[in-house]
Amino acid sequence: MLEAGRAGCGASGRSSGFVVDRAHFIARLPGETSRRYLELCRFGIDTLRSLVQAHGIACDWDETGWLHAAAGEEGAAALPNLRAWLERLGEPFEWLDREGLARVTGTTYYRAGIRLPGSVLVQPAALARGLAASLPPGADLFEESPVTSIDRGDLFRIEAGEGTVLADRLFLAANGATPALGFLRRRVFPLFTFGSLTRPLTPAEQDALSGEREWGLLAEDPMGSTVRRTRDQRILIRNSAHYTSRLTVDDALRLDMRNLHRVAFNARFPALAHVGFDYTWGGILGASPNRGHSFGELAPGLFAAAGYTGAGIAMGTTAGLLLADLAAGEAVEGHDSERLEAMLSLPEPDRLPPEPFFGIGARFMVQRMNASAAETF
Repeated sequence: MLEAGRAGCGASGRSSGFVVDRAHFIARLPGETSRRYLELCRFGIDTLRSLVQAHGIACDWDETGWLHAAAGEEGAAALPNLRAWLERLGEPFEWLDREGLARVTGTTYYRAGIRLPGSVLVQPAALARGLAASLPPGADLFEESPVTSIDRGDLFRIEAGEGTVLADRLFLAANGATPALGFLRRRVFPLFTFGSLTRPLTPAEQDALSGEREWGLLAEDPMGSTVRRTRDQRILIRNSAHYTSRLTVDDALRLDMRNLHRVAFNARFPALAHVGFDYTWGGILGASPNRGHSFGELAPGLFAAAGYTGAGIAMGTTAGLLLADLAAGEAVEGHDSERLEAMLSLPEPDRLPPEPFFGIGARFMVQRMNASAAETF
C-alpha cells in the first residue's frame, strides 16, 4: 500500500465522520437500485464494526443515530420523500419537529428532521489510523510515498517517493485524486469541501447549549451545513464547496470558508458566538454528475473504485472488499458473487465534458450552489 502522506491525513480522515447508509441521495434512486445501495453500505458498516471491535480501534464509534434536518423550504419539502422511502423499506426512524430537534441539538434553527436509530458516527482520522495499524500480516504500508508515475509493460511500474514498485495487479483507492493519477478523468472529478472545529466547550457552555452530549446532523437543504457535537465537546460545522483541478487550496480560500462557517455557527448557536474555531481544513471528495460511482477493472490488471460523493466510509469499505473478489475470481474461497453482481449493477458516472468546458461549468455550478444555499448555511 502506497500512501502519499500519513494514514488518515487525506479525505478519509478529513470527513465529518458520518458512516452513511440511509441518505436522501440513496432514496432518490430507483427502488431496486436504492435497496442494493443500502445493502452494500450496510455490509461495509458491518465489516468496519467487526474490525473496530476485533482490533480495539478507539474511534468514538457511536450508533445512537444521527439526524437529517431541514432549515429552509427546499429541505422541508424534501424530508417527506425521505420519510416515505424509509416507510416503504420498513426502516426505523423518528420524526422530530422544531422542538424535538432542539431537545437533541440545543438549537431551534431547524424546522423538522428525521432521526435514524443505529446510524453510525466515528472520528474518521482515528478510524483510518486504527485500520492502518491493524493490517494483516503480509500487507505493507509505505507512508509519505506519493505516486509520481504509473507505467505498464509486462508489469506495472509505479514510481513512489524514493522507490519503485513492480506489480502484476494495481488497485487505485484514491477516490477524488484518481484523475490526478491519469485515470477516470472523464468520469470523476475532485471537489473540495471545508470544515471548522471549535475548541472544547467549557462545562458552563455545555450546560448553556443543553441538548444531547453527542450528535450529528446532515442537512436536507442542498449544500446546507453538516453539524456535529463531538465526544470531546467540540462543535464541527461543514459547508461550502470549491472546484479546482489542483489538489491544493490556499490560505485565503480557507479563511473565506472559515468566515462562512462562523456565520453558520452563530446562526445556530448565538449564545456560543464567542467560542472560537481551533481548526479549519479542506478535503477532497470524488464526485460525479449523477452520483454514480466507478468500480471495476479499467484495464487488464488495473482495478479502481472512486466517486462516492461524500459518502464513502461505508461504500468505500465494501468496494475495496469486492475489488479484491473481482481480481481474485470465483475460484477463491469466500468469493462474494452476489454482492459483486449488485455492485456492478449500480449506475456508473455520467461522462464529463472535456476541458476547458467542464472546468468552466463546474466552477459556475459550485458558485450557484453556494450562493443558493447561503440562507440555510
